[in-house]
Amino acid sequence: MSAPTTTPHSATNPQPPSGKLGLLKKARTAILKHVRHLGVGIVCAVAYFDPGNWGVDLQAGSLYGYRLLFVVLLAGLFAVYLQVLGSRLGCVTGLDLASHTRLLLYNRPKHPRLYRWLTLYPLYVLAEIAIIATDLAELIGSAIALCLLFPKLELWHGVLLTTADVLFILALGDPLRGKPARMFEFFIAAMVLAVLICMTIIISRVDVDWGQAFLGYVPSKYVFGSGSLYTSIGIIGATVMPHSLFIGSALATQDRRRTECAPEKDDKLDLTPTDSRKSSDISTLASPSPLHSFRSRVEESIRAFFRKPPPSIFATSATRHSQHENNAFSFVRAHIYHGIVDVVVCLLSFAILINSLILILASAVFYYGKGDLGDADPASLFDAYDLIGERVGQSAATLFAIALLASGQSSSFIATVAGQAVSEGFIQWRVAPAMRRLATRLIAIIPSMIVAVAVGRSGIDALLVASQVVLSIVLPFITFPLLYCTSSKKIMRIRKDPVTNNSLMQGGGGDVSAGEGASSEQWIDYSNGKITIGVGILIWLVIVAANGYVVISLIVSAAQ
Repeated sequence: MSAPTTTPHSATNPQPPSGKLGLLKKARTAILKHVRHLGVGIVCAVAYFDPGNWGVDLQAGSLYGYRLLFVVLLAGLFAVYLQVLGSRLGCVTGLDLASHTRLLLYNRPKHPRLYRWLTLYPLYVLAEIAIIATDLAELIGSAIALCLLFPKLELWHGVLLTTADVLFILALGDPLRGKPARMFEFFIAAMVLAVLICMTIIISRVDVDWGQAFLGYVPSKYVFGSGSLYTSIGIIGATVMPHSLFIGSALATQDRRRTECAPEKDDKLDLTPTDSRKSSDISTLASPSPLHSFRSRVEESIRAFFRKPPPSIFATSATRHSQHENNAFSFVRAHIYHGIVDVVVCLLSFAILINSLILILASAVFYYGKGDLGDADPASLFDAYDLIGERVGQSAATLFAIALLASGQSSSFIATVAGQAVSEGFIQWRVAPAMRRLATRLIAIIPSMIVAVAVGRSGIDALLVASQVVLSIVLPFITFPLLYCTSSKKIMRIRKDPVTNNSLMQGGGGDVSAGEGASSEQWIDYSNGKITIGVGILIWLVIVAANGYVVISLIVSAAQ
């Protein structure tokens, strides 16, 4: 009788420490696992505070004070919703949004050519227009920032200098290949943190009525009066970016459980036969020096940047969804929730916060600080720099220009990568990253140079706003396929049984019946629920209504 009583007592004494250690170990493992999944959210967040957002937020704050902060929050929540859908689409299916659009429209059962020429190819053209308009805004913003930092530069000098950034991203890697390009993601993260730090320092030196500022996040009827509705629509159009949905869905296809290993899968996707031969030769060396290894890596990155890349991880030869098999359940289970948390946290912590800080800055300096602008004149980037220098100090103005430059350059890199995903997904056209970058930038530089030389600062500001109008008009056409695909049970379902999954992959059918011994319980549905679908339809209708208002307003103003 004594043995049974002493054994449990002795066994229970060490349990609390081991239980605590086990809990700490689990927490540490969960944190490290999530850290490995970081990257997609912060890359996508860059698109939501690009120079186009700066221009619209400065206009809103200088004309209406803190009252439109609610619109900034609402537009940010729209962006979070759509970006999460894009992340889920890429994670579950292994394909990005551009590829899904091609599968929807390229090989329809009836009249396939008619669908291609009336829907698929026009959508591709609209997506490319959105990329060019985005790059135009980033080019203008970066050029303005350079002119602010170096006053002796003419505006057209700044436009020309921004074309040289293509040389800087040669060694950052290609984010659309088989594994995450950590160098690229770390660089983007550093740029985002630079913007946030600069804006935080500037705001700390400005007299802000924080009580009144927080009231700006409360919905108000003021949005529908005093001419603020047009500006509110501009905020929504400038915040939700089409190219971010493309790149977000593309990066969500990557396997982030292994960042350095997985050579079997990554080599097949990343390397040409010549590259694999080089990598095997390098691996046979005893111990190359760090300098030699770094130099070889940089040289290979430069060569690869001017070479046509191999098919990306999300490339597929399928022409309709029934020919494509979604990702395995183990992959989806390991990535989907980490991806959602990453996107939501980064967009709330960076995108919405930075846009709010820009609007608060414009409100405090121009609207409540009684700046030098007239009541009907919105603040431009040049006005903000000049008045911050006068009222706050030159150091704060310099930080403002640095933040604008970091925002423009980081957003420009994202637009280039999104352009690769668009061309490869829609029409399976692969081109060297350098050529893609130069082509997009040359198309954007032509109107910028003409306006900068002929009109000057006022024309550049108008061109910046016009680029956001173009993005707003394109947005409904891009978001509709996203809402449709993520709401389709046939597209967003996976097989839970890995054995059945492998056998069906060899058969080539993802959209098959539940026969051959498979039951309905083997399918896991990741499609949108009824509430999510309702929210998506409401957001889409708001965007369409906003675009209709913008187009009608432009037509009326042009007629007058």
